Order: sequence, then C-alpha cells, then structure tokens
Amino acid sequence: MAVVKVRKLLAWVILFVMMTSSSYFGDAADDHNEALGASFVFGDSLVDAGNNNYLPTLSKANIRPNGIDFKASGGNPTGRYTNGRTIADIVGEELGQPHYAVPYLSPNSTGKAILYGVNYGSGGGGVMNATGRIFVNRLGMDVQVDYFNITRKQIDKLLGASKARDFLMKESIFSITIGANDFLNNYLLPVLSVGARITESPDAFVDGMINHLRDQLTRLYRLDARKFVIGNVGPIGCIPYQKTINQLNENECVELANKLAIQYNGRLKDLLAQLNENLPGATFVLANVYDLVLEVITNYDKYGFTTASRACCGNGGQFAGIIPCGPTSSMCQDRSKHVFWDPYHPSEAANLIIAKQLLDGDRKYISPMNLRRLRAL
Repeated sequence: MAVVKVRKLLAWVILFVMMTSSSYFGDAADDHNEALGASFVFGDSLVDAGNNNYLPTLSKANIRPNGIDFKASGGNPTGRYTNGRTIADIVGEELGQPHYAVPYLSPNSTGKAILYGVNYGSGGGGVMNATGRIFVNRLGMDVQVDYFNITRKQIDKLLGASKARDFLMKESIFSITIGANDFLNNYLLPVLSVGARITESPDAFVDGMINHLRDQLTRLYRLDARKFVIGNVGPIGCIPYQKTINQLNENECVELANKLAIQYNGRLKDLLAQLNENLPGATFVLANVYDLVLEVITNYDKYGFTTASRACCGNGGQFAGIIPCGPTSSMCQDRSKHVFWDPYHPSEAANLIIAKQLLDGDRKYISPMNLRRLRAL
C-alpha cells in the first residue's frame, strides 16, 4: 500500500510540474477570457518567439544554448534570441496574460489560442522590405501586417464582427519593435551596402523608413488596432558586434550607428505625435529604448552587471562579438551579470529591467503613458 501511495503522490507531483511549467505553452483554446486582452507583437529578433524556426533562413535561434533559462520550455531553445524571456514575454506576463503570444508560423497558431495574441516578429526583419536579405528569408514589417490581416479575419469568425472589433480596439495591445536591422543589416551592412550609402543619404534612407512605417501603422489602425506601443531604435553602436568589428575600447560606441539611430528616433517621435492627432481613437505610445538601454550600458554596475561590452554567449574578438551564440560558443559563468546575451541581443536580466520601465516607468522612458495605463484605457 505504501508503494501505491508513493506512486500516486509522484504522479500528482509530475502532473503539477507539467501544468505549471507549460502554462504559457499549454492549450489556450478552452480557458480563454476575453477580458484579459491580447498582445499582438510585431518586430525583429528582439521579440521573435519562434517564427524563424519555420523559415529557410540563416537567422535562427532554435539551437542551444539559446533559451537555457527559459522556464516554460525547460531550458530548451524555442527560437528566442536570448537566454530566457524577451521583453514582450515579460510585459505579457505582467499584464496578466496567461499564455505567451503564439508565433504566427507555428502549427498551434489556430483557433482560440490566437485570442491571447499572436507574435509576428522575425529575426532579420525590418521596416524596409530589402532589410535582412543577407539572411535569405525573414518576415519584414509589410509581411507581418499582411499576416495580421489574416488573423483579423480569423478573430471575426471566432467572436463575431462586433465583439471582434471591441476586443481589438479595447482589450488588445499592439507592440512594434523594429528598425535596428534597417541600419545593421541594410544601410550599414559591411561591403554589401557601400553602393547604397553612396547613392542614398542618411536623410533619404530615414525618410523612406518613416514613410513605410507610417503606412504600416495606418494599415494596422484600419484593421481596428487602437492601442500601440512602438519602440525606437536602441544604441546599436554599443552592441558587442559593433564594438568588436570596429575594434573599440570597452567604453566606446560606434558613432555613425548611434547617430543614425538618434536621427531616426527623432523622426519617429514626430510621426507618432502626428498619428495620435490624426487617427481618431488611437493611442500611440513611444518606448524610449535608446535612452533606457544606454542608461543600463553606461551604468551597468548600478544594475548588478559586471559587463555591458562582452557577450555572454558568442565567439570572436575582444567582446565575443562576431559569431552568434551556438553549441560551440563560449559562454559566461553567470548569465545574470551580462547586459548582452550574444553579440546583438540583451540578456533576460537586461530585458527585465527594460520591461519594468516600460510597464511602470515615467515619461522619460515611456510616453505619454506607461503600459499599465495603456492597458487600462
């Protein structure tokens, strides 16, 4: 009898662990509560949750040790370009959503699961369609909006036209994290983009980005998106990759890359002000990622980090900043002490700091309101 009781107890423990560890990947179809709202996530590798797993592309993160601290997968890679959760994951959790937004290209992005939100983000994607072509395949922002148009019709079928509009307009947040690749893997791409830089000025390139993004955001508005948060481009001149290939010192950043980001960010701020004024009922929130990430990089020790220059996982050069994270990469001993997980992307520890400011911060980093206030509108 004692053996039977122990086996029953073990069975319950295993079941409990499976239920809790899979709560964000579990079947969302049967327990959906529309009042919890949804996150519709657009962007690049900073928010990709696995879409590139389903593409024939050179940009993939579904290899170890990526995801080593991602509890929902038991430390297995999911296609996220970090050691744990992305900023979008953390924000969704904090806003009370019981499931992560499902990657659009994954087989389980069907039925009521999409009512928790869908993630369209793709490593290598950009505002411009030509961005990321070095990776062969990726989902640019135009394609991501096309895919949301398909999701939009599916939501109509699930809820009915009237409830679907209310659900999208009142209960859903649309987050857009894009633009860095348009510089790193387009305009500033070594060798391949030299001709483009000769024929197109920085002003003209940024103009093109802003015009494209205006059209993309307006398309989402016409598909009943109303609550938006748009991240500006971070200090891309300070990532380990840029520091390594430009042979900089630890406290230096690439001036041109950051200058382009600042130029684009100024135009983005103006664009969102225009859209707030011209699109009735919409709220466009600007996430000042540039200043927030630069603050963490500059004062990394204040936030408990030991380095903001060296990638935790990577190979090549002084800052392990050339070869992306993979099975043969060197890896740091304490991942929580590195601002950067790999040559390009923040660690989960850094993502937590950034997400906290976006959720609860003041207008210095998130304006005209933080994400908890946006959610409550």
